[in-house]
Order: sequence, then C-alpha cells, then structure tokens
Amino acid sequence: MPHSLVLNLLPQSPIPPQYLTGRHLHALFLTLVSSVDSTLGDRLHDSTADKAFTLSPLQISNTNSPLLKGGKGGSKLQYSHQQPIPAGTPCWWRISLLDDTLFSKLTQLWLNLNPNRPWHLGPADLYITSIQGTPQSIQPWANASTYAQLYEEASDVCDGLRLRNSSINLSFSTPTAFRQGQYDTTLPTRESVFNSLLSRWNKYSGIEFTQIAIESIFPSFVNIHTEILADSRSKFIGIVGEVTYKILGEIEPIQIKQINALADFALYSGVGRKTTMGMGMMRRMYSP
Repeated sequence: MPHSLVLNLLPQSPIPPQYLTGRHLHALFLTLVSSVDSTLGDRLHDSTADKAFTLSPLQISNTNSPLLKGGKGGSKLQYSHQQPIPAGTPCWWRISLLDDTLFSKLTQLWLNLNPNRPWHLGPADLYITSIQGTPQSIQPWANASTYAQLYEEASDVCDGLRLRNSSINLSFSTPTAFRQGQYDTTLPTRESVFNSLLSRWNKYSGIEFTQIAIESIFPSFVNIHTEILADSRSKFIGIVGEVTYKILGEIEPIQIKQINALADFALYSGVGRKTTMGMGMMRRMYSP
C-alpha cells in the first residue's frame, strides 16, 4: 500500500543551503528509519537496488518567500535554495513509501512522534510538528491508497464525452531525467515515463501488468524546460513542467484501466532518476 506522508517541520536554527541538497535529506530519512530500526536503516543505506521510498526537497510553507528558486505556488516545488532557511520558518517534507513492509516498520516513528525531539539537518536542529497522511485541500501531496484501490478506481472508459479519462495531465514538479543506456535523457517520452511507472508498479503492487498499450499513448501538450542542479559533488539536469498524454486508437478497456492506474500511481512513485533524493516528483492533475 503506497503512502504519501507530509512531515511539517520547524527549524530551530538557520539551515544553510549546502545542507538542503537531496543527499543530506536522504541522510536525514535514514536517520529517522534507524531511530526505530537500525538494521533496516543500514540495509537501506547499503542497498543499490530500486528503493521502496521517495523523498521531496525541503519546502518552505510560504511559497511567496523570496528565498525560493524553482517556482512559486502552482504545481511546482522548490528544488534549490540559494539562501539559508531562517530559524522558525515553517517547512514541509514529503516522504512516500511504496510497500507495507517499510510503512509498518516505521509505524512506531509516526505513532510516538515527539514534537520536542530535535532532528539534525547539517548544523540545524528541527522539530517534526505533525504528519499528514490523508488528502488535504491545501496539501495535495498527502495521500494514501491501497494498490487494489488505485486499480479499481482507475477508469476503463475512454471517449470524447469523458475527456477526464482520455487525457492524462502530468506535472513534473521537480527536475526529472531518465536513464538511457549509460547516459541520462531529459525527454519525457511515453516509453520513459510509463515504463518507469510500470516497473515500480510491478515491483510493489502485487497486481502485475505484463504489458501496457504504450503505442496508444500520445503527447498532445508539452510545456517543459530544463533545470540544472549542482552541488559540490555532482550536477543533475532534468525537466520541469507539464505534459498531457492522450489515449488514442482502438484499445481494450483493461488497457485503458492500466494506463490510468499508472498515472494515478505517479503521485507516490515519481519517475526517472534520483527519486530518493528529491528528483522526479510527479503527479496527475485533474481539470475541474
């Protein structure tokens, strides 16, 4: 069962920008895990395989802050900080968990949350003030659903009268890139996006899709640009923006259902590279 948890945080001292990278947030997550299960924390640290969690960059709750780079409001998220986050600035951080085993291992952390226990991000102490795990009107990144629910609620109807089901509007909210052979590509082709979703769905859902109708998915609207993120150790180039894919042609209802289920699963799984370090965050956007 995938969970998308939003942790609300309050730093007690300024957080320097060099400690707001995906690498440092990844280390903070492993510290949280190790606080309740040190063996699991070590295993996640040592694993080179696809991991059953994703992380967001740290978000400042006030999206009008001049400290932000990488989009204000809307569906975009902050993925680069040029200035320290001041003490007392409310922040949030999304953690998604893709299987029940990992969630159950961390249950004690969520149930016994101590708002007075400081956690460390570089030299800064911060408190976890609350955790959101269900949909909120002002927090679209908090949610939970079983894989069976995601599949059952996915539409298997696609016609001109129900554009909600034939159009899949995906928002790439943090820089996204895909591995192609030995190198990265930033182009969000239907194969790159939906095969990434399919791989993670088949690994964790227990409802395997042997093959999806990739040839029936066509991009119909594209509004993307590339961003470069660099720190002292590496440089990452990825796209942010929106892409709408349409389901076209003669296609079986079960294939429509599978494609829609994968698109809804994107909220939890993300796509592409470095999703455990804040990259590849994506969600489906429904028109009113």
